[in-house]
Amino acid sequence: MTVESPEARGSGDEADGQHDGLPVFDVTVANPARMWDYWLGGKDNFAVDREAGQWVQEALPWLPDAIRGCRIFLRSSVHTLAAEYGIRQFLDIGPGLPTVGNTHEVAQQVAPSSRIVYVDSDPVVAAHARALLTGRLEGATEFVRADLRDPELILSEAAVTLDFSQPVAVVLTNIVHFIQDDADPYGIVRQLMSAVPPGSFLVMVHGASDLRVEVTEGTRRYNEVSSEALAFRTREQVTRFFDGLEILDTGRGDGQVGESAAQLSYFGIGRKP
Repeated sequence: MTVESPEARGSGDEADGQHDGLPVFDVTVANPARMWDYWLGGKDNFAVDREAGQWVQEALPWLPDAIRGCRIFLRSSVHTLAAEYGIRQFLDIGPGLPTVGNTHEVAQQVAPSSRIVYVDSDPVVAAHARALLTGRLEGATEFVRADLRDPELILSEAAVTLDFSQPVAVVLTNIVHFIQDDADPYGIVRQLMSAVPPGSFLVMVHGASDLRVEVTEGTRRYNEVSSEALAFRTREQVTRFFDGLEILDTGRGDGQVGESAAQLSYFGIGRKP
């Protein structure tokens, strides 16, 4: 597997995914969103993403099934919160490339007046999102280009569309495990949940480091080829993100942070009391 050096990945504005204010794509390095699209069977990926994706999948043959399980959990969680708990506002951070059953589609099918803000720093996602993430006229669907490491900017921009005096579902599926420990992921999640009122929810899917031994090799391979490194965590570490929240039954009957069907991730839904 060939891995590009940092110098080959570009520098300056282009390395940050910007050129003259417009998103640009580095097609010499595997991109997390495009690799994810490849594993889901999508077409918005390049040869470097497919090559990297195949190499990681050699260590984790069941990876596509696990990823599809994550998407199923996202759709079911959004539907449950909209249909059973009356949530009409969703802040979806790190949504990845648009695919079938996006958050706004599920929420607005239940309640057309639902308001959704997507947030992602990836230039690939930004380019696709502005073109494809369109919602119902009765509600609102907006996209904010920002990094999860900057929660103040996210909250400020999202407040243009969302009313933070009313309950909000903060959706963090397969994004927090890209935040390394030195960037204080727990503090970031606390800041986001501190900004929403009681009755709000946290929806999370987070890679698990302690479920299957082959995940260690898969993670190592991924970190060698991807532009963003993974930091999978244990069940105890993931559960800490829900401190102070009431954890809902995720469908496995234990009311705890649960495992995905293919045992790649932990997932959970927490309600702010």
